[in-house]
Amino acid sequence: MRIAVSGSSGLIGSAIAADLCAGGREVVPIVRPHDPRPDGVRWDPRLGTIDHAALEGVDAVVHVAGEPLAALRWSRAKRRRIRNSRVRGTDALARGIAAMSRKPAVLVSASAVGVYGDRGDERLDDDSQPGRGFLADVARDWEAAARPAADAGVRVVFLRIAPVVDARSPVIARMRLPLRLGLGAWFGAGRHFWPWIALADLVGAARMALDRDDLQGPLVAAAPHPVTNREFVTTFGRVLRRPVVLPLPAPLLRAALGEIAQEMLLSSQRVVPRKLLDAGYQFQRPDLEAALRAALAAG
Repeated sequence: MRIAVSGSSGLIGSAIAADLCAGGREVVPIVRPHDPRPDGVRWDPRLGTIDHAALEGVDAVVHVAGEPLAALRWSRAKRRRIRNSRVRGTDALARGIAAMSRKPAVLVSASAVGVYGDRGDERLDDDSQPGRGFLADVARDWEAAARPAADAGVRVVFLRIAPVVDARSPVIARMRLPLRLGLGAWFGAGRHFWPWIALADLVGAARMALDRDDLQGPLVAAAPHPVTNREFVTTFGRVLRRPVVLPLPAPLLRAALGEIAQEMLLSSQRVVPRKLLDAGYQFQRPDLEAALRAALAAG
């Protein structure tokens, strides 16, 4: 089985590609024009183009490429890159798939739990409606951009990914040093929900999305036990043997980071992976403390 993977040099894409190769599947990287790999499918998300001919013959596509969200602040140019890399890139890939003479059976396309916006204590799952905000708007349009593939009869799964717990992931890497120095703090009141997922379970969710013909549409990739921001940070501190006793006030965060503070640090998504659980997925790391300990031990 040949599976094309975009973003295969990034944290998530490389983990998925390694898992597929370990399972005896051939991975065909979808690469940007400057990438030196000779065996890749050339794809330019800025221009919205892809080498249709090179894509022929793949049985499935996993699309997880996108501009990183991490930044000190989101400039207008950064916001444009975040949006275009996801929406234009997905549109180009979906149109390329639709134009293939023998289409792949499935497209697993990344999305994000940010699609729900800031929803407080509302219980959310795969079928909950999108919310409001920059990231919610991007994620909604990101998913809509895959429509050409779905209209062509391809099974499409939108993997709504929570922030990843791994030593190399931005959320863990950026919190680790302040916590080690005893400067860790929860954000605002800390009562807002912070979804998360261990990298191994994100890989497992992607594998299930590829293999299960009954899965399509939105698929939440988040741990089954939602935690608040305060619980997340204090658990991380406990793993590092550092106390966390004070908050970072929300007004200070907004003044320092602008839009990022509200969109990424203070928004709340109390989301559960209902479809994964109903499909029988067994989480390897359902507990946050165990997931953090495993991630830091591996990193």
